[in-house]
Amino acid sequence: MNPTELASSLRTVVSALIKGLRKQMYSADSYSITEFETLKHLARNASLLPSELAALTRIKAQSMSQILNKLEKQNMIKRTASTEDKRKTSISLTDSGLKFIEKSRYDRDEWLKGLIERQLTEEDKMLLMKALPILQKLIENK
Repeated sequence: MNPTELASSLRTVVSALIKGLRKQMYSADSYSITEFETLKHLARNASLLPSELAALTRIKAQSMSQILNKLEKQNMIKRTASTEDKRKTSISLTDSGLKFIEKSRYDRDEWLKGLIERQLTEEDKMLLMKALPILQKLIENK
């Protein structure tokens, strides 16, 4: 298989896997991919500035502002004014937001675990484990 065919096949498989994982998300219909990505960034960081979230999700600050307004109305995030600079507000997850992220991770992990157990042989599982570091290299070289 030449590199172009490999790239196309990998993209197709990864896209289908992502689509399957997205369908397993708890309340997946309630949030866009960018909204969910925003929540995931907040789960990995205690708090972030709106500008940092916009940069991480690769969207404009005004679009992030709309996302944060929606998430705040749904009690997924909270805003905390900076004590040093009143113009800055940090964003963090509420308990509800954290529970949502944890439930979503659990649901997706369980779905994928079930597929692995049902569809793959032991040899397939070992091969997949060996491929993970290779796939990680692709992610790291953005």
